[in-house]
Amino acid sequence: MESAIGVLVSKFKAYAGSDGSSDTLSRDEFRSLVTLELPSFVKNAGDPTAMDQLMSSLDENNDGELNFLEFWQLIGHLACKHGGFSQ
Repeated sequence: MESAIGVLVSKFKAYAGSDGSSDTLSRDEFRSLVTLELPSFVKNAGDPTAMDQLMSSLDENNDGELNFLEFWQLIGHLACKHGGFSQ
């Protein structure tokens, strides 16, 4: 599990860092991450409107970016769904 957490953190920072700040994902960075890293887990990953809606639902402070904790909500939801756990 430690390696899985390491991968999640490094992927987040790599995508977040494409615009200079590795602390948050911009809308474009989020779309890239989901499209390239989670294509079979996120329905409509190629639909910009769906991605905007998904990002908005995760963006708790409404700043237009996702910090790691906001992004982690998506990972938790996908892991529960993939594992067959009720939510």
